[in-house]
Amino acid sequence: MDNKERYIQWVAQQDYIPVFMTPWWLDAVCAGKEWNVLLAEDEQGNIQGAMPYLLRKRAWYKYIIMPQQTQIGGIWVNSETTADRWATAEVCRKIKEQLDGMGLAYYYQQYLPGSLCVDAMRALGFKTRERVTYRVNDLSDLDGLIASFSKNKKRQLQKALSLHAERGKMDAEEFFRFHRHCMEVRKRKLSYSREFLLVLERKARRNGQCEILTVCNADGVPYAAAFLVWDKNYMYYLIPALDSTFSDSGAGALLALEAMKLAREKHVLFDFEGSMDRGTAKHYKQFGSIPVTYFSVEKYYKPLFRLAIWFQRLREWGMR
Repeated sequence: MDNKERYIQWVAQQDYIPVFMTPWWLDAVCAGKEWNVLLAEDEQGNIQGAMPYLLRKRAWYKYIIMPQQTQIGGIWVNSETTADRWATAEVCRKIKEQLDGMGLAYYYQQYLPGSLCVDAMRALGFKTRERVTYRVNDLSDLDGLIASFSKNKKRQLQKALSLHAERGKMDAEEFFRFHRHCMEVRKRKLSYSREFLLVLERKARRNGQCEILTVCNADGVPYAAAFLVWDKNYMYYLIPALDSTFSDSGAGALLALEAMKLAREKHVLFDFEGSMDRGTAKHYKQFGSIPVTYFSVEKYYKPLFRLAIWFQRLREWGMR
């Protein structure tokens, strides 16, 4: 049995693991690419922690990065180790030794908020960088939640009274076309392909962990839509799309509210899925969300690879 097969069995035994680290998610977002797992074991061969990863190759370089549309990765430890700082550090040390032996040029992953692995990896010589996501942790009182919205968002909801939200109106193909149109209006390009979304939606539907929300006018014309995924703890606002032609309609505010209502129905909390863009962050803050810090962990094994990463990030920035 290889590491991936052992990981699949191990995940099934965990009380909780983020959707972004489940085998089905990795199969979807890494389709056509190579993903595998590093395992940290005790002396009896029991798995203490695991690090699923996407391995990419460019010229003669090998590197690990986050898959598309994937917020969280890194090292996940079992429930017995989670709160034990020393045991967590030992898991990270074992993973680090395996990373060092892979001949990598670069390593980059984003760790779960509050993970003790961040401090452990920093102590092992990895660079950490603070990131922020925005969460709504109390959906029990919808009236109270709306009352916490900014004046601007409340005003937008008033504008959206003539609009309505539907679940399942769009399939993945229609959502892709709509999102592509929204980006074209803004003279930008999508950061994912049609094939990527179709595979992700199919696997997420099979696991009962996704929905597409659409906000339309009275004639059924879509103004905004969102691709949502969830796990046992959180619903993620994974891919929102807003036609800026109708930016004054309040559709964006209604879309976010309806997404939070769905999270409430699923008995999970709501995560806007993070943004380091100031404008997007300002938008999310106005929904009564709170900033939650998480960290990226990275290491350049070959300094010349910095240039390749710089060009890649520049290209990604141009797609936004």
